Amino acid sequence: MKGRGGSGGLAALLAATLAAQGAAAAPPDCAVPPGLAALGAPLAHTARRLDQGGVLRIVALGSSSTAGFGASSAAMSYPSRLQQELASRLPGIAPGISVMVLNRGVGGQRVGEEVARLGRDVIAAHPDLVIWQVGTNAVLRRDDFTADAAMIRRGVAAIKASGSDVVLMDLQYAPRVLARPSYQKMEQLIAAAARDLRVGLFRRFAVMARWAETGQLAPAPIVAPDGLHMTDASYGCLAADLAEAIAGNAEQRVRRAALRPEGAGALLPAARNGVQTR
Repeated sequence: MKGRGGSGGLAALLAATLAAQGAAAAPPDCAVPPGLAALGAPLAHTARRLDQGGVLRIVALGSSSTAGFGASSAAMSYPSRLQQELASRLPGIAPGISVMVLNRGVGGQRVGEEVARLGRDVIAAHPDLVIWQVGTNAVLRRDDFTADAAMIRRGVAAIKASGSDVVLMDLQYAPRVLARPSYQKMEQLIAAAARDLRVGLFRRFAVMARWAETGQLAPAPIVAPDGLHMTDASYGCLAADLAEAIAGNAEQRVRRAALRPEGAGALLPAARNGVQTR
């Protein structure tokens, strides 16, 4: 990935963040170009759940920006907001569907610690979709990501083997991340893992960079005063853009299935043969 910002961009981002603290903001414009937020891989299990109906179960795995550090309350974290955003979008694609997003964020954790709790915190919940926010803490603490690359791939493989879709979410665009030159290497290895393992990738870094470049969230800050964590406004926009990406991904698959002679049921060949899919 081509680097963004540099020292000038870092200073401008931090200055804008600090200047905006305490400002009373109108609801921000979260929209980004569709290609920027596209997940890049089909979410087959998610589409199957939408076809079957019931509860779409999502697990949000990650560290502090999944747990919601920087938000004013747990209800303002991105997983909580994502549940609301999807609940408003998905019934138009799959009437009667409901959404549950489980927050499995633990502040300060790195890749190995998250992989170690996959069985207990993720797979045991039998989710249709896992969104794994990963990589930032490794960037902040060291520059050698050899072990991280292998663990990310091992974790993704384990989640896929359990029967869930996976979306990897990469780093936040924030001064403390931009100050570490190795962030580009982490961006590249996350993108490579998503491509090679054929799972979704939500390019949070690029999306947040777009917000910073356009100023579209102003006067609300996108980064907290600590120069790292997100804010109510940026968590809300993260949830909105991610929900739009998930809903768009599912809608494309439903539309393709509807064009086939057997209709949307083409998503569920096992169910038509009398075998209930999860």
